[in-house]
Amino acid sequence: MNYTILLPDEEATVRLGGSIAAHLKSGAFIALRGGLGAGKTVLTRGLARGLGVRERIASPTFTVMNRYEGDKVLCHFDLYRVTEEDCLQAGFDEYFFDPAVVCAVEWSERLTQLPPNLLIVELVPTGENTRTAHIKDEGNVLDGILDEKQASACIQ
Repeated sequence: MNYTILLPDEEATVRLGGSIAAHLKSGAFIALRGGLGAGKTVLTRGLARGLGVRERIASPTFTVMNRYEGDKVLCHFDLYRVTEEDCLQAGFDEYFFDPAVVCAVEWSERLTQLPPNLLIVELVPTGENTRTAHIKDEGNVLDGILDEKQASACIQ
């Protein structure tokens, strides 16, 4: 299933993350794509909120991975400064293929092999505060359909 959703502001991006979380199966690998400042960490903040994480969500730019406990385990990765070989040496692939962990992976383009449980979310800025989200559920990880009503709730 593919979706395109217009997001008028940062809060809409957070709400989209929460909507995705409400339908997400455990073990999902969410490939977050978009340039610097596109809203990948903002979307992850909503995803974490929707998964019951109470901690503050920060970009793992320098730590590479942050792990959060909620209703489901969320591992948030930022691969901007690392190679695929670095990921393998650090054992990150164990998280990527763990059926009990939801992985939100910024700069997933650095990986040549992505898990089959794949949800791609590409964020494209369209203005100073607006963006478009292109969502592709390649791994059938959304339990149920993110319908038009839920998608439009992101922009209200």
